[in-house]
Amino acid sequence: MTAIAANRRSELKRAQARAGYLFILPSFALYLTFVLAPVIVTFLLAFTYYDAIDGASFVGLDNFKRFFTDGRSLEIFWNTLRFAFFAVTFNVGVGLALALALNRAMPAFLLYFFRLAFFLPVIIAAAFVSIVWGYFYGDDLGIINYYLIRLGITPVRWLTSSSTAMMSIIIMDVWKNTGFFMIIFIAALQGVPKTIMDAAIMDGASYWRRFSRIILPWISPVIFFNIVYASIGAMQVYESIVILTSGGPGDSTRSMSIYIVEEAFGSFEIGYAASVSVILTVVILILTSLQLIASRRWVSY
Repeated sequence: MTAIAANRRSELKRAQARAGYLFILPSFALYLTFVLAPVIVTFLLAFTYYDAIDGASFVGLDNFKRFFTDGRSLEIFWNTLRFAFFAVTFNVGVGLALALALNRAMPAFLLYFFRLAFFLPVIIAAAFVSIVWGYFYGDDLGIINYYLIRLGITPVRWLTSSSTAMMSIIIMDVWKNTGFFMIIFIAALQGVPKTIMDAAIMDGASYWRRFSRIILPWISPVIFFNIVYASIGAMQVYESIVILTSGGPGDSTRSMSIYIVEEAFGSFEIGYAASVSVILTVVILILTSLQLIASRRWVSY
């Protein structure tokens, strides 16, 4: 009887395993078709010169050498890093400041009003937000310049000057995305033990001391998550720049994502565009790894 029971249990386990594999098969097939296969093909194309008629021909590292020896591509790479640095800094910083401001006692209707007001831009598509901000930033008919003129201030060429275009896009990006990080920070702040905060207050600790010694260490894993999440998103910025400036003036706001699309589907340099995609992926992995290594010094788990 023991052997029969063991065989039945073994058959039941095999049946459960088969059922499990059948359940994950559709998801795995979709992942293989639309994620894994394109990644492998892109990596292989990065080492080729691809022609729609003659097909692909192996060129080794020539595409990568072209990227690192071309002044234009390096400028675009710098644009992407510059945007990512300021977007991450202000999105996470302003998000934390807003969370601290809203994580306090106030009437419920005011609390929900402010949280909704700051979070609402997050759920609006980036394309729509960019179109609206395009009207704000207009040189002649823009709302911002209209009021600047009414105040006697010289209007600013927000999107048509290379000195202000990137800053204008960063401002819009922070307005749209900082609410997402605010909500995450609010959730983290609500997890700080009230007993510890009350004890610190009774001991006479100032707000800055409570913030630096209790709040920051407690929410440091969430800060790390937000920095990594914001960095990955900022390095892939595309829609807002395309709609607001199309990468201009010149190449002053062009990002690597825009550069990849233009080279692949504008110049039909498929192999070179694939190599830029690989470089962008490697850069994101390096930045994430550096952040992970640095987090060991300041993140408290």
